[in-house]
Amino acid sequence: MRYDFQKIEPKWQQHWLKNDVFKSEIEEGKPKYYVLDMFPYPSGAGLHVGHVEGYTATDIVARYKRMAGFSVMHPMGWDAFGLPAEQYAVKTGQHPRETTANNVANFKRQIQSLGLSYDWNREINTTDQKYYKWTQWIFLQLHKKGLAYVAEVPVNWCSELGTVLANEEVPEQVNKGYKVERRPLKQWMLKITKYAEQLLQDLDDLDWPESLKEMQRNWIGKSQGAEIDFAIKGCDEKLRVYTTRPDTIFGATFMVLAPEHTLVAKITTKDCKETVEKYKEQSSLKSDLERTELSKKKTGTFTGAYAINPASGEEVPIWIADYVLATYGTGAIMCVPHGDERDHEFAEVYDLPIVAITNDEERYINSENNDGLDINGLEKEAGIAATIKWLEEKAVGEAKTNYKIRDWLFSRQRYWGEPFPIVYNKEGEPQPLSEKELPVVLPEMSDFKPTGTPEAPLSKAQEWLEYQDKDGNKYLRETNTMPQWAGSCWYYLRFLDPDNEEIFCDAKKENYWMPVDLYIGGAEHAVLHLIYARFWHKVLYDLGYVTTKEPFQKLFNQGMILGYTYRYYKNEKGAFVSHKNVKWQVEDSGQVAYDKDSGEKLEVFVSTDDVEWREGKAYRGDHELEVKAEKMSKSIGNTVNPDDIIRDYGADSLRLYEMFMGPLEQEKPWNDNGIEGTYRFLRKVWSLFLDRDGNLNESVTSQGKLDKDIEKLLHKTIEKVTNDLEKLRFNTAISQLMILVNELGGKDINKECAEILLKLISPLAPHITEELWSLIGNDSCVCQQSWPKYDPKLVVDEEITLVVQVNGKFRASLKVAKGLSKDELEKIAREDEKVQSHLQKEVRRVIVVPNKLVNFVL
Repeated sequence: MRYDFQKIEPKWQQHWLKNDVFKSEIEEGKPKYYVLDMFPYPSGAGLHVGHVEGYTATDIVARYKRMAGFSVMHPMGWDAFGLPAEQYAVKTGQHPRETTANNVANFKRQIQSLGLSYDWNREINTTDQKYYKWTQWIFLQLHKKGLAYVAEVPVNWCSELGTVLANEEVPEQVNKGYKVERRPLKQWMLKITKYAEQLLQDLDDLDWPESLKEMQRNWIGKSQGAEIDFAIKGCDEKLRVYTTRPDTIFGATFMVLAPEHTLVAKITTKDCKETVEKYKEQSSLKSDLERTELSKKKTGTFTGAYAINPASGEEVPIWIADYVLATYGTGAIMCVPHGDERDHEFAEVYDLPIVAITNDEERYINSENNDGLDINGLEKEAGIAATIKWLEEKAVGEAKTNYKIRDWLFSRQRYWGEPFPIVYNKEGEPQPLSEKELPVVLPEMSDFKPTGTPEAPLSKAQEWLEYQDKDGNKYLRETNTMPQWAGSCWYYLRFLDPDNEEIFCDAKKENYWMPVDLYIGGAEHAVLHLIYARFWHKVLYDLGYVTTKEPFQKLFNQGMILGYTYRYYKNEKGAFVSHKNVKWQVEDSGQVAYDKDSGEKLEVFVSTDDVEWREGKAYRGDHELEVKAEKMSKSIGNTVNPDDIIRDYGADSLRLYEMFMGPLEQEKPWNDNGIEGTYRFLRKVWSLFLDRDGNLNESVTSQGKLDKDIEKLLHKTIEKVTNDLEKLRFNTAISQLMILVNELGGKDINKECAEILLKLISPLAPHITEELWSLIGNDSCVCQQSWPKYDPKLVVDEEITLVVQVNGKFRASLKVAKGLSKDELEKIAREDEKVQSHLQKEVRRVIVVPNKLVNFVL
């Protein structure tokens, strides 16, 4: 009987669903384990195999932990509000509610076809009014606590999209051809800055990748220095700057303000006004990211005004430049071209003075005045301390701790988002609604297109817009909606109690399940989603609604699965140019390709069609193509649909292949041929249990005694797989299982061995193991069995099995003496014929784990 995955897999998926096999429940006396995916945005494109990687990893952990005796929470839902859904709806004329429902249905079908062990009773959707009622409720708590306020701030405005954009959203939309400008608008803001220090300090206690924690530290951007007041010549105003190096004040030879600084209009002289206004307009068209790009050429213009350096008494010119942001520090800087690279570049461009303030030994020179400040000869820390002391004594400055993080811009001029529970009185003052009036339901609108002005689409919903309270007082509703980040800030809590209509999450359930024990998702969410979710959680903690300071105790970023694209190059005559003869140059328009010999500019074509592989190289006709592995994207056509792989090889083969490609955290290129190997492995497992006629092999149901070597290998495999699953080393766990299955082939095994094998494979390939578990006479599911334990006496051996990998992929297993040195193990691995065939490229590094593993990194 052949391994018929097309019949087996739907059968067990339906069984798990029908019997609520993965229902999460509080089980007193049992340890709990909360494993969470970053819930997906259900786009029209559906899943590709890159998405499958993280979901498979969490599913393996969830299944393993259940078998290991834990009460497991493993839920799934949909982050379904946001700009992409609205853009698609505008483009197609369909309502975003309709397109979102279709996308969710498709995503859910695909996810269920993978055999993922989610508790579907807990499914949530951020666009469901039963969900966003509580998003609005949390906003009211923020407002009550003084953390939500309206302010006029400079924003990234896109008139074509009809909305403001976060800084991080700007590059993507500009690349699509949308024009973005800076303009001041009244917006809702959340005071995340009040939690800056807590967000920074509590990172130390989290089991997160250090690189990700460092990204958050940089985003929060704590710095210590001083604020200094500069008098302005001929003006009553003072110019306050923040600097981390107040000790360099004697080298401050000019000042720079952000173009949006409120003083610019007051201090600009008549003869400079025209150029200043023109420069401000140019700056408004750039995002903060563009403006602060270190490699860009510095630009600016003189205001005509002068400030007085409080230390030297000298007059210094005041300029404006877009590399200074109004939202950081005070929006103004003192410029020290001798000590700061940006300031030095600016001074050279505009021929401004540069005064040396340190010598070759990094000691201060030219740093004294006649008013009690002399730091000449001191070292840096002493110089900073002495300068701050003097500034405070003279009442012209003070020590200051500053943070780069700015308050969170929380308004969007879009239809497809959570309405604010806010109304405005006749005076235009915002008034919060009572909690009893929640949810404020998004009105049904046929015309939900952006207006192209700061007036949001909801301003067209006249009947909805007008609000009257129980006393007959009339108000107008807030027409902005919340950003997509709002719903994803707290979804992990709603999973715990998704049907509660009285509160967002029952206290007992929160106390049992929180914090999230393992959170797996892409590194692209390193800052925004994760920092926003931490902020909301800390507010809820301070209000007594949650019992943990942090939501996500352990965070793991899976590496990206890359798709292949094929590039070819043509000159102006349309002739093919070999990729080996292409020279790339960075220009204003980006990277440009040229012919190395002729210098001729080339057209670059990206293709995934009409490609033929011959002897390990890609061709289109007679022309060899350049092959690149890069992020999967529908726009360049290099995505791989899991539906196709499941149809041809089955979900178990797909799951195993994605986990076997290499370490979970590494980037890995997808290769259709690779899945053949995991498919063959599953057929080997199948053939251990059934002969060609579909009869059970007698040994798998027998009570016979195991061969001693097989028994030892079995217990070593239990130990190895257990340890690897705990550490998310799925590729090496699969390698060990392959070794065991190869050894079992053609040998007599007993029922105990057969059942242990199925239990070990079950979290990784759940469908085939359920079928075989049933065929050998078991009524209950294998996924509901206890995880096997190894006998410590049977895992100690004078001979060990050395696993040899090349680039993290299993290539050989060798029996060697226990206790050999790293050099001896490397030598043995290199001499193996199977391994040699894979070492034809240069070996960059060799990783040797004594008594376990040799991995050659090419």
